[in-house]
Amino acid sequence: MCGFGAALLLLGSLFRAGLSCYQCFIDPDESARLCWGLIVTEHSTRSADACYTMLDRIFNKEQKVIDAAKVGRGSDAVLKEILRGEVMPIIEQFDQKMNNDTVYEAELQAAADKFITMAYGLPRASGCFPPCGFQALGAVYNCLTCQYDTCEFPLDCPPQEITVEENNRTQMWCKVPFLLPSDFQIVWRYTEVKTVWLDRFKEVTVGVDKLYSIPSARPEHSGTYQCEIFSEEHSLVRIYFHLKVVPGVSQGHAELQDVFDQALLPAGQFPLKLPRPPFALVRLPGPELLTVCLTSLLLLLFLTLGVLVWTFYKRKIHVPAPELESHRKRCVFRTA
Repeated sequence: MCGFGAALLLLGSLFRAGLSCYQCFIDPDESARLCWGLIVTEHSTRSADACYTMLDRIFNKEQKVIDAAKVGRGSDAVLKEILRGEVMPIIEQFDQKMNNDTVYEAELQAAADKFITMAYGLPRASGCFPPCGFQALGAVYNCLTCQYDTCEFPLDCPPQEITVEENNRTQMWCKVPFLLPSDFQIVWRYTEVKTVWLDRFKEVTVGVDKLYSIPSARPEHSGTYQCEIFSEEHSLVRIYFHLKVVPGVSQGHAELQDVFDQALLPAGQFPLKLPRPPFALVRLPGPELLTVCLTSLLLLLFLTLGVLVWTFYKRKIHVPAPELESHRKRCVFRTA
């Protein structure tokens, strides 16, 4: 009995630094049964210590075993069945029986190789996609900790800035780069201010629609839109959109500003027209410049009207001499 307890203590001391798939799925008392009868061929002595060292080398420190066990969520139960299906027959075969270390080596190595082959046939994890979201399907089983390594990203994604001109369509997509469960639901929320505080939002729609569309944006549509994806009432990710609607008149102001700027340049000089960023706000011309332009236009209008009036009046009073003499004769004849 004391020997059995010592074997368990030794087993624990060997594997305390780092677990493996073997420790995750094989109990210490089962390992003690396995290692009871190992004979070190070189010394012809029974040594459980040599058995545990062999297990540590074949299963715990073998990177191929660790990598093969990196399965996706839900596959750890099958992983356990595979390993126990290979190791337990060896335990039953060696229980209370003595065998040379070469026999142990061959049996345990064959079990490890078969475990690697079968474990690689299980579904693999999709992996983690930064920068946000609880990615359950991306979790990887870790034989060193006997649990799944989660992606450990925050639920809140960085806000996306959207600027759109008034009366134009704008669309916001609640898309994520990682796989979603089949039972997901999406909640769209809105607030007038630029924020990510949850208590400032009001619920807009609930369903599975990933697209939120505004056919004709108006300034009152500006604010923050949030989509939150749920599965089984657990939040998976929250995506934010900061929407800014620019008044449509700004485009006309921009073109007018370009004309004014070019008119003020010295003769023969033209500015290099750089592309404007889409939907950018532009500055309006100053009141002095507007006054000068309007005064010039009015002066040009008055001069044009004056020329037209003067031309019409000149034609009215100027009659050629032959026509005037003919007109005078007709008047005399009628009087006679």
